[in-house]
Amino acid sequence: MNQSILLKKAFLILFLIVFLAKGNAQSISMAVPDSLYATGNYTLAINEYAKVGSSNAQLQIARAYNAIGNYDKALLQYESLVQKNQSLEMAKYELGRLYLKLKKYPKAKEVFSQLTEKNKLNPEYFYYLGESLKSLDIFPESIIAYKKSIKIDSTHLRSLFQLGKYYVLQRERDSVVKYVDQGLRFYEDDVSLINLKALAYYNDHLLWWAIPLFERLVELGEDKEYIHEKMGLAYLSSGKFKESKESYFKLLQFDEDNPKALYGLGTAYWKLQERDSAEAYIKKSIEVQKVVLDKEYNALARLAMEQNDLKLAIKYYKKAYQEDPTAYLYKYEECLLTDQYYKDPKMSLQCYKAYQEKFGSQNDYFSEFVAKRLSEIKEEIHMKTY
Repeated sequence: MNQSILLKKAFLILFLIVFLAKGNAQSISMAVPDSLYATGNYTLAINEYAKVGSSNAQLQIARAYNAIGNYDKALLQYESLVQKNQSLEMAKYELGRLYLKLKKYPKAKEVFSQLTEKNKLNPEYFYYLGESLKSLDIFPESIIAYKKSIKIDSTHLRSLFQLGKYYVLQRERDSVVKYVDQGLRFYEDDVSLINLKALAYYNDHLLWWAIPLFERLVELGEDKEYIHEKMGLAYLSSGKFKESKESYFKLLQFDEDNPKALYGLGTAYWKLQERDSAEAYIKKSIEVQKVVLDKEYNALARLAMEQNDLKLAIKYYKKAYQEDPTAYLYKYEECLLTDQYYKDPKMSLQCYKAYQEKFGSQNDYFSEFVAKRLSEIKEEIHMKTY
């Protein structure tokens, strides 16, 4: 073997020894701050990383500042690191997420646009690009970004959730079900996705399909006000009155003066022919409300009619009409019952005249009936004078 080859081998061995020694020294120098960082001792870790001075150490300093909530210093570290080395993909990714967290949406969009351009096979980059665009109210582009994310990874649940949520707001049930079911095939107990599907059916009045989904949410521990409220109404509309009562009672546990729960309970009791309880809860719903109460008084009037208490029904129809003077049916019912109960043509005449003055120009069945009845009453009063 000639001398030249021997020299080359010697230089190579020397280079490897130096390289390995340097790498081992750097590894040793990172051991202490890494240990401090791993145990949450971030301030001491920052001091130790600063002594190392490498790019990896600077990245860890940024992460430590982020962990303790010193976001200004974390930003400075990330931005300095990225500016020095544009190829540090992880640092850029974490910087973009920090921009999002701090509501610096244009900067976040810029970072994730660069990352998706550089790496078109990372679903997280497209997801966070979608988040940045959504935060800037750029919805068509954000939806495209989420769709690219699930094209790369069909099980990317956060992208599927955002697509489902968007289509719930757009009232596009089929699209909601498409994306939600895609996620549920991967994780069947994802409460966020189940909730979206339940809302999509509920909003389209497909209550029989929504009920088992709301029930599943409760089974999974989602004991929330809005779920019990929607379940109560869904059960009530589907004829499941006992189940409706249970949901409304659970809703009252959140707020004992919730007027929707009280009125819903009253209605459920009414459907179950428990009229005393129905009346009690409907009255209580009136007491706690400071809004228009025409529906409640209308319900009480109908309850009174079912009990053949026409005088009380008239009283409640008058109250309902006072609450909503545009509701001609309340006035019409008041006049019909006045006609039946008092048998006094003058009282009936007065009521029908008030109706005709307010609603007589509608030219509908009710106006025609009132006009006809007015003519009959006038004739009746005329005949009594002879």
